[in-house]
Amino acid sequence: MGIIEYVRDKRILAFILLVTLFAVLDLVYGIHLGIDFAGGVQIPVLLSHPTDAQNMSLLTSIISQRISSFGLSNPNVYGEGSSTVIIQIPNTSQSTIQSTVKVIESQGIFQGIVAGKEAINGTGIITSSVAPAPISTAGGSVTWSVNFLITPNAAARFAKVAFGQANQPLYLFLDRPSNAIILLNYSAIASPPVGIGIQAEQAALQKAAAFGNQSIPIQILNQNLSNWNVLYSYFKANRARYSEVILARGTQKSVIENLTALNYTLSEKNSANMTPQIVIENVSGSGTLAGGTPVVQLWAAIGLLDSPLLNPGVTGGSISQSYQISGPAPANLSYSGRLNYSEQQGKTISSILKGGALPVPVIVGEPTTVPPTLGKHAEIISAAAALLAVLAVTAVIVIRYRKLFLIGPIILTTLGELFIIASILGIVGGIDLAAVAGMIAVVGTGVDAQIIISDELLVQHSEAGTMKSKLGRAFYVVWADAALLSIAMMPLLFSTGLLTVVGFAESTLIGALLGAFITRPAYGSILSRHYSKGSNA
Repeated sequence: MGIIEYVRDKRILAFILLVTLFAVLDLVYGIHLGIDFAGGVQIPVLLSHPTDAQNMSLLTSIISQRISSFGLSNPNVYGEGSSTVIIQIPNTSQSTIQSTVKVIESQGIFQGIVAGKEAINGTGIITSSVAPAPISTAGGSVTWSVNFLITPNAAARFAKVAFGQANQPLYLFLDRPSNAIILLNYSAIASPPVGIGIQAEQAALQKAAAFGNQSIPIQILNQNLSNWNVLYSYFKANRARYSEVILARGTQKSVIENLTALNYTLSEKNSANMTPQIVIENVSGSGTLAGGTPVVQLWAAIGLLDSPLLNPGVTGGSISQSYQISGPAPANLSYSGRLNYSEQQGKTISSILKGGALPVPVIVGEPTTVPPTLGKHAEIISAAAALLAVLAVTAVIVIRYRKLFLIGPIILTTLGELFIIASILGIVGGIDLAAVAGMIAVVGTGVDAQIIISDELLVQHSEAGTMKSKLGRAFYVVWADAALLSIAMMPLLFSTGLLTVVGFAESTLIGALLGAFITRPAYGSILSRHYSKGSNA
């Protein structure tokens, strides 16, 4: 029988096309190896307090989703005890590692505040709708943005709070501090926008930080510490109400010591994050100044992402479910730097909003390099082990049925199956040691299906039947075995505490499905076509 006759069979053709498709995808995207073979980075995450198994499972799931949404493939995220999470990612650039740390350490609490009232929060966001928008470059400025939809209830609440607030700023926060005081060096506000005085600038800061009884107090520290005694009295008097002080890195040592003695938690930020970016807007209402009013547009120290003015079209009580978060890139960066910042910021904010808020506050430790536990030599050993498994299975079946023709179909379909599994795991995530073990196990379990098919087609039964009916009987058993194996692997696949065996579950599950619907049907078709002609080979 010629090769063309085999290829005409739709089951054999499907197998060939699938192998060809993944060969092309491998050339385009490449096959990525996991930490076991290629090494990577380990990031420890400490929880602010011990938590139970349910919250730990939720926490690891959110972090894993954030990292995956950010674009990193094959992250390992697992709980260690009740107060530590370990994150392992494949080798990547230092800038990507820093961005990953930022994604992880964000608490993920989003709020939109209008006139001191919360108009929207993260619970109303439909996470599947979150997506970064194209970067905007207008007039030399570079702006990032993220689009999302909110639920009907959240939309109604926004319409109620925004009613009558036309041309007022909507302050958009991510992880707005609570129970914290801002200690701002005078130098951060010493150069207000042209035509705006210091008092108007400070009023803009207080307005941005206002939120009912959760407003963030802002204290200004003179450069020569001339007002420190007054400020110290304030901090001492408010110790019972506030627990944290946000201040610039490099603040005078005596100030740090005094605040530490008062048992405040100190959160030190770099000068760029502490310095608010202020723009002049034509804000409606009382207090409008000639030439415009200063509005805090971006202030990383308090988590302020942006403060767009509310369009009159959304302040008349109308309800909309489509929204956008946006923000400018720092003006002190080069143009290419602003483009890179906006791209990273859009991905970061999108990733955080998709993942949702963390159930427990976390502290991210120092990332450390993890050397490959196996390395290049082990890749060769793993490939050799898989090949030996294929040859062993082939030998068993050939000896059992004494048919040399079986060597070709068994090796062809089994190697094709392994190739497809490796391609799927290598493109979507990364191939680790557990995945290799799963692939070898797939070869071993595959012998059952091949024996069942071969037995029906090659052994003379008292029950007569066509090749088609014999294949039908064989595949009834093959599909039942695949279904049972898939069910058995599901708990491992979705386990957050046994991530070291998830690769095993993934490769085993993919192998079971491929065997049931692609490779075993191709194997059966080759045998039925060959032996239906009465060949004894």
